[in-house]
Amino acid sequence: MLLTEVPGNPVPDGALAGFLDTSDGARLRYARFPATGSPLKGTVTVLQGRAEFIEKYFEVIRELQQRGFHVVAFDWRGQGGSSRHAGDPLRGHVRDFAEYRRDLDAILSEIVLAQCPGPHFALAHSTGGAILLSHTERLRTRFARAVLTAPLVGLLDAGWREGLAYSAARWLCRLGLGRLFIPGGTGLLTSDYADNRQTSDAARFERMNAVVRARPDLGVGSPTNAWLAATGRTLLSFRSIDFGPSVHLPLLILAAGADRIVSTPATEELATRMKAAAFLAVPGARHEILMEADVYRDQFWAAFDAFVPGSD
Repeated sequence: MLLTEVPGNPVPDGALAGFLDTSDGARLRYARFPATGSPLKGTVTVLQGRAEFIEKYFEVIRELQQRGFHVVAFDWRGQGGSSRHAGDPLRGHVRDFAEYRRDLDAILSEIVLAQCPGPHFALAHSTGGAILLSHTERLRTRFARAVLTAPLVGLLDAGWREGLAYSAARWLCRLGLGRLFIPGGTGLLTSDYADNRQTSDAARFERMNAVVRARPDLGVGSPTNAWLAATGRTLLSFRSIDFGPSVHLPLLILAAGADRIVSTPATEELATRMKAAAFLAVPGARHEILMEADVYRDQFWAAFDAFVPGSD
């Protein structure tokens, strides 16, 4: 099977899964799911975070289906069921975010816009949010609206440490070490619930780990030096004085009030520079708002339902 289910995390109804080859040779795993509720409201494309995979979003996909949305989900290159290109399949690797943008363009052109009903919306988390933000000039004619959860706008340790990390990654790439793990990086990422920074919901945390135990090939380890250098270039571009006003795609940005992975203040600062963006912090939520406890997820869904599909 192209999609894997574990107890408590069944494959959503009507799933059709397959692979799509990009113009530069990456093979992407994708799946599309029909709406189960009515009226039909269009299609939501899920842009997952780094090291994630389609199965992690099964609950979210079912909730979108019940709201009347078709859903498309896919794995970025270098993670999940998509192709790996760094020698060691556990290395989370890209050389430039242009590769991610190429993935998204391929999915949109060949699956979303070609096979799914409009209007079209995006739901992007963490690194998926950074990819979307870096591509809004093209995406504003493809998506009607987008919702971002805890987007990767700045690292948690902002300031000089962040700049130092990007500089070190660039130098390591120049030395030919771009495909190696970042310093201190490791293979398959696992953690105990007590130590995790993603969610305060133990059941949802265990469900994520159960999928990786059933399908270890979906997992990935730390990013490579090249990935960190590419991330640095992208995040620094967001700090240009011209970046915020140049974003015309209507956005709803939800930040996690207790985020220990990305910088919530950096996200809020960027949102203030974007006329087309609304910003909401979810107090107490950890980084993965969509995998959080219901008290936090309910706030997300209330905001989502008020923003999507919207009216023009």
